[in-house]
Amino acid sequence: MDIKNLECFIEVARYKSFSKAAEMMYISQPSISRMIKELETQFGVMLCYRDTKSVRLTDAGEIILRQAQQIVSSFQSITAQLGDLKKMQTGKIHIGIPQITAITSFSNLLSAFKNEYPNISIHLYEVGPKKVEAAIQEGSLDIGIFTPSEDDDLYEKIWFEQDPLEVIMHPTSRLAQYKVIDYKMLIDEEFVLYSNDYKLHDMIIDECKHAGFKPKIVLETSQRDWMTQMVAGNLGIAMLPSKICKSFDNKVIIHRPLEEPKLYLRLALVWRKERYLSYAALEFLSFVKNQLAKSE
Repeated sequence: MDIKNLECFIEVARYKSFSKAAEMMYISQPSISRMIKELETQFGVMLCYRDTKSVRLTDAGEIILRQAQQIVSSFQSITAQLGDLKKMQTGKIHIGIPQITAITSFSNLLSAFKNEYPNISIHLYEVGPKKVEAAIQEGSLDIGIFTPSEDDDLYEKIWFEQDPLEVIMHPTSRLAQYKVIDYKMLIDEEFVLYSNDYKLHDMIIDECKHAGFKPKIVLETSQRDWMTQMVAGNLGIAMLPSKICKSFDNKVIIHRPLEEPKLYLRLALVWRKERYLSYAALEFLSFVKNQLAKSE
């Protein structure tokens, strides 16, 4: 049942005129007639009839009018309450983020959003990408940050990060003499690698294989601190996004860019397609889209 049809019927009953009801609702008289006809067809009764001067309701029309007034009133109350909810700009958002990546751009977006919407509470959960994805599928997280497949129809996504990986090493490493690192230079190195929860794990191994060797992995971890401590102890090399590399003390860890083809950390805000999202979550996604559009 179309609520607009009920509103139209109420106006016809109020003014006892199709033309007056059409005028008050800013629609044409034929549209009014069509809506009333649709109601009559739906209920299987005549709702009103015209005498020489005005429109009068039938007995059935009187019964339906009382119910229509209650239905429209309830609908308007729901609409008003939802409008109040939107205006309050309150709520909670649950977001899963990966442990090992420094996502400066996301931090900046989050800070700007909190300034704009101080009453919306954001809860961050730091776990591996596979756990983030599983939590989105089961509904315990609203939004997650990870690297979805481009052709994955299960999710909606907003790409926001693309950061090239660089090789990090101890300052005494033989690789320190080079300004740019070719993958073939890494053949004798020991790797401190992302755990297989991360797509970068497989991407790094694949690039090494393309260069003609299988990397010697001494540690796989999802903890960035553990990774950097191993490198600082001269126990291996690792690859991290360039934004993280810029924060290192060169006396402890140095970094060098990779030759082409470069590997990139690519991240997106991801949520399950067709899943219910709170007004707070929808407002956050809209805010992010607008902010990214401004920065292009």
